[in-house]
Amino acid sequence: MSRKKAEDRGPQSQPGACRHMAAAVDLPVFGSYTYQLSEALAPQAEAGKRVLVPFGHRKVTAYLLGPAPPPENVPAKHVLDILDETPLFPREMLSFFQWTADYYLHPLGLVIKTALPAGLNLKENSQLQITSTGLRMLETEALPPLEEAVLRSLAQAPCRREDLSARIGMPVPGLLVNALADAGKLCRKKVLTRATTGKRLERWVFLCSNDNGRHRLTEKRQAVIDLLQTEGALPVGVVKDRLPKAASVITAMEKTGLVRVEKKPVYRDPLGSPITPDSAPTLTEEQRRAAEAIRGTLGQGFAAFLLAGVTGSGKTEVYLAAADAATAAGHPVLVLVPEIGLISQMERRFRARFGEVVAILHSGLSAGERYDQWRRIAAGQVKIVVGTRSAVFAPFTDLGLVIVDEEHDPSYKQETGLRYNARDLAVVRAKALGATVVLGSATPSVQSYHNAQTKKFQVLSLTRRVAQRSLPEIQVVDLKTVRGLKGVEGYITPALRKAMRTTLARGEQVLLFLNRRGFANFPVCRACGNAITCAHCDITLTLHRGSNAFRCHFCGFSRPATTACPTCGADRIHLMGLGTEKVETGVKALFPNARVARMDQDTTARKGAVRDILKGLRDRTTDILIGTQMVAKGHDFPHITLVGIICADLSLSFPDFRAGERTFQLLAQVAGRAGRGEQPGRVVLQTYNPDHFSILSAQAQDFLSFYDREIAFRRALRYPPFARLIQIRITGKDKARTQRQALALGTHCKALRASRPVYAGTIDVLGPIEAPVSRIADRYRWQILLKGAGVNPIQRFVRELISAHPGIFNDRHLTVALDVDPVDML
Repeated sequence: MSRKKAEDRGPQSQPGACRHMAAAVDLPVFGSYTYQLSEALAPQAEAGKRVLVPFGHRKVTAYLLGPAPPPENVPAKHVLDILDETPLFPREMLSFFQWTADYYLHPLGLVIKTALPAGLNLKENSQLQITSTGLRMLETEALPPLEEAVLRSLAQAPCRREDLSARIGMPVPGLLVNALADAGKLCRKKVLTRATTGKRLERWVFLCSNDNGRHRLTEKRQAVIDLLQTEGALPVGVVKDRLPKAASVITAMEKTGLVRVEKKPVYRDPLGSPITPDSAPTLTEEQRRAAEAIRGTLGQGFAAFLLAGVTGSGKTEVYLAAADAATAAGHPVLVLVPEIGLISQMERRFRARFGEVVAILHSGLSAGERYDQWRRIAAGQVKIVVGTRSAVFAPFTDLGLVIVDEEHDPSYKQETGLRYNARDLAVVRAKALGATVVLGSATPSVQSYHNAQTKKFQVLSLTRRVAQRSLPEIQVVDLKTVRGLKGVEGYITPALRKAMRTTLARGEQVLLFLNRRGFANFPVCRACGNAITCAHCDITLTLHRGSNAFRCHFCGFSRPATTACPTCGADRIHLMGLGTEKVETGVKALFPNARVARMDQDTTARKGAVRDILKGLRDRTTDILIGTQMVAKGHDFPHITLVGIICADLSLSFPDFRAGERTFQLLAQVAGRAGRGEQPGRVVLQTYNPDHFSILSAQAQDFLSFYDREIAFRRALRYPPFARLIQIRITGKDKARTQRQALALGTHCKALRASRPVYAGTIDVLGPIEAPVSRIADRYRWQILLKGAGVNPIQRFVRELISAHPGIFNDRHLTVALDVDPVDML
């Protein structure tokens, strides 16, 4: 086996020689590796298939990339097996995967694994098993308690070393495991774990013969034959539904050769009930011009548009018109939305217009459903894919149009593993395929609007709402004027309460927005003054009345609501702070006859809960909806005429250079939910900072005034889009070790910068410093921020850093994560 870079791959080996192919392994290692295939396997080998290969002392899954020359000096190891009948992704996607790996400084094999449906891969793990010696000694000798517990556990079933402590409920030192192995009481055995996802097989009945001895057939057998003659082969389950008690009849008929029962792969269907078709409405003049501009670029090479339309201006109709033109020309369409909560609405719109040629891809699907949707796309059976960020990897070969709705949304950034931004990858993929990409938003990101200003994107503007509806009037209320008021009056101001009463009296709906869930997020002991904090994170717990518990929003730790102060033992807990649960309680007290619903992470965890809440709004069985940022994104509530923003300042205090941008976007988006129907809308915006430019711009619904202020700030401080950022985050369970390694890595960064004139002038090293939230889930967190003038220098800097100090990046006691273009600075 030899390590080979993708660009070093050469032609296939000479005829008659064993074929060699490059493969990327499912492990955190960079580059690709060359393997050889036996004569039996070589004909089945294709790029895009998974293979089982030896790697070191274990067997792992790898992905075939293409032919490679035989390695020099060392023989290549053999591929053990080919795991797929057909490629999981087209060869054309390899360059996209490679670009993603290079840009995000992530191993190629793990990039491909991230792209594919989960649960497909095989991996060899080491398991502990009790030996016959161990069994005999367990029954005949008195053993130390911990040793006995270990052996009795393994006598029930083998397990991995890392699972042993949890299984027996006490720590098991590695020295003890080694001593038991040396004594022959247990052994280590390699076990190949099975894939957890695959094709769904269903039993089907096929008619073999119907003309031999018809007169001897029983009535039940004749009924089965008649059904199969009329409708053709059918699933066994369908036959049973049509003909009760048919199971035993089918078995008997199979034995006599009248029917044949075979297993066929079938697709799992995640789409639910059929959608009533609709027809395209007459577009407004602005919509028509935007759609025509997009249509004119389809099939003509890469083009990028920023569709900047005020809330309610009908951006989705522009998407549908553009998708209609693309599919009519034979080009598939990819539509990205930022969150699963928006999938249902967008999927329904596209299915109503285009029928059942729509597939969906998102993490809310089961592993099997996601795998089947992937297979349908790869087989060319769908024209349109609607999905969240991971759908950017959908296995298309000839995309014609890529749409990114709500392009400003930070949810497009993946925050674990491969830390990619789906919006940016959508542009990269469209460019590589010569497709058209449309980024849509009422509040474009500063980055995207700057790209438009520098002519990388073309701006398409929708300045008016459909049907000449007016934008909502926004009233700003200074919360400092009610600072001394207690209870509900402290957060439902008189102005908001009066507006709610008037709106409800007219039979219209109200939306209240607060971007914080729970009941109270700052519980404090009245006796000693200490806050009730998480045992595993440096953060206060939040009281959730629904579950009657204090919960951590980072790691999930909880304490009963009846918990006394862990510091002094007093039970005098004062519940400070505010969340959607408290707002719900206050609103129900103020308006006892109103029908109130809440939409946040707590109420939408159940499958179908988002759909049920939105249905309540559509059917007008909900009068007041209280929600977090979920309600601000892309939803169309035509009967909501009042939006109340409980506190507009929560995101302004974040230690993040994008705090102002996020505040403006969130406020403008949630305000835009008002007045989208026949009745005009109104917004009551409550804030402690009425003079902040983000608040003033949101009140005026003036993106350009916000952009002009924000871009000047970014330019002065050299932040994106005028610089590139890479965040290095160091986390570990040992506080001192984590700090020591973070400081050492910071020293190495500064030394490398000082040693090269090219870096001294282009790279800034900020930190190392403790993260704003310094401990999450018992892991201490430090970070270093690298700021560079361009992509190439800063990435070259990081690659040199990794090459010079591999020990820090491969320390098994620590995790050192690279985040290119970070979004979460906490």
